[in-house]
Amino acid sequence: MNGGIQALLGWVLVLGIGSALATEAGEAAGARIIQTDERHPIGSYLTDEQGRSVYMFEADSSNQTTCYDACAQAWPPVLTDGRPTAGPGVDESLLGTIERADGSLQVTYNGWPLYYFIKDSESGDINGQGVNGFGADWYLLTPGGQVARAEGTEERPRG
Repeated sequence: MNGGIQALLGWVLVLGIGSALATEAGEAAGARIIQTDERHPIGSYLTDEQGRSVYMFEADSSNQTTCYDACAQAWPPVLTDGRPTAGPGVDESLLGTIERADGSLQVTYNGWPLYYFIKDSESGDINGQGVNGFGADWYLLTPGGQVARAEGTEERPRG
C-alpha cells in the first residue's frame, strides 16, 4: 500500500473509533439516575449514575437543544429510555426530558438539556467545565439547576 492510502485508512480508523465512543456515551441505557458529586473548587455538581459529569450548553434554550451532528459527537446528549430518577441531593422536580430530532429522549435539568464531554474519560473528570465550543460555553450544573462556578464566584441563573 502506498503512504497516502495508509494515512487515509489510519484517519478512517481514528474517526470511526471516536464516533463509536461518542455514540456509546450518548446511548440510552434504561432510565438515567442523575446524582451529585463534589470537587474543589467547583463544589457540588450533577453527574450520572456512573459518576460521569454532565454539562449544559449556553446556546440551548429552555427545553430546546441546539447540539446536533459534530456538536453531538464531541458532546453526546445524556439519553434515557424513561423518566430520569433523582439520586441523593438532586431535586426530582427539576428533572425532565425533551425529544430530540431523531426521537430519542434527552435528560434535562431545570430546563437545560444535559450532555457528556468526549474528553471526560473517567468518573469525576470535569474537562468540559468552561469550554467554549460550537458557539457557546459549556458548564456543569449545581443541584439547584444553576451554572456551576468556582467557589466564591457568582452562579448564573437559568434564563
